[in-house]
Amino acid sequence: MVRNLGLSRRQWLMGMAATGVGLSNPALTFAATLKKSPRDPAWDQSARNGLEYLARTQNSRGQWNTPPYSVALSALAGTALLSSGSTASQGPYAMHIARTADFLISKSRDNGLIGDPTTDVRYTYGHGFSMLFLSQLLGEEGFEDRREEIIRVLEKAVDFCGKAQTPSGGWGYVSAKDGNNYDEGSTTITQVQGLRGCRNAGIPVTAEVIERAKKYIYDCKNADGGISYSSKQMGTSRPAITAAALAALYNAGDYDSQHVPEMLSYCRKTLHEIVTENQAFGHWHYTYLYYGQVVYRQGDEEWLPFRNLLFSRIVSEQQSDGSWQGQIHPVYATACNLIILHVDKGFLPIFQR
Repeated sequence: MVRNLGLSRRQWLMGMAATGVGLSNPALTFAATLKKSPRDPAWDQSARNGLEYLARTQNSRGQWNTPPYSVALSALAGTALLSSGSTASQGPYAMHIARTADFLISKSRDNGLIGDPTTDVRYTYGHGFSMLFLSQLLGEEGFEDRREEIIRVLEKAVDFCGKAQTPSGGWGYVSAKDGNNYDEGSTTITQVQGLRGCRNAGIPVTAEVIERAKKYIYDCKNADGGISYSSKQMGTSRPAITAAALAALYNAGDYDSQHVPEMLSYCRKTLHEIVTENQAFGHWHYTYLYYGQVVYRQGDEEWLPFRNLLFSRIVSEQQSDGSWQGQIHPVYATACNLIILHVDKGFLPIFQR
């Protein structure tokens, strides 16, 4: 029956992971899910157009021409392609995903850093996004030698990440050593989500590193429930950082901390009505990349009406070439939006409920 419905391996796994009636029949469970929360065809067409833009603009080396952040944006774009259901060996974007993996693996250095500190002054973003991409790819990689190669890269990357953590438990744009122990929230979130992806994929991650990162987030919380930009710049809450921190805490399995409800309340007040670019401090795509994950985790009662507003906004802003405009580069904005549009399809383990 699964074969007759044309379900992919990932869709079949989604059915197996579902709870309630139909657990023994994943095909029916998945079909029931589709009937319960139908998607606007315009959303999927928009996503296809965006995916085609990314595929078209990737070069033969597996990267996108986005200096100086080629590692970070290539990893993020690769994650967007993965979020659509393709893998390195199956699907319309298999070749592009495999090329992305080749490029990122080639950027793995002896000390474990995935990136180039000589050209990228904010290399921890690339490192974190690369850990996330490769960890999500690992479970779908069918070639044993390739799996072993990715595992080696990720083991070294996790080790580098632990050593790059600052005494306060966060991360900065560069390692603690290179950055004089400076830390800030967005890079910290990138590392936490990357580490969690690795841990979920079976790569050993020291619990102490995660616990210190969680404490860092809590220590940066203000009285209104929002998170400050940095432990060294306390007092002003940032909606985007708060949403990202909350998503990372959920990834780390922290749902019951006393801080989580306060952070969620702050996000609902500041972000739930789909704010403007200015209200998001110029980081709209980053903000909703993470807040979309947060709302999805709350369940369909909250997610579905929010999804309608968010997805409609995203689709309305797409350019004729399939890209989206925004801060940093169209590849960045496009990758963020595609991950958002696919978050509830459940193809990436890190985003599953």
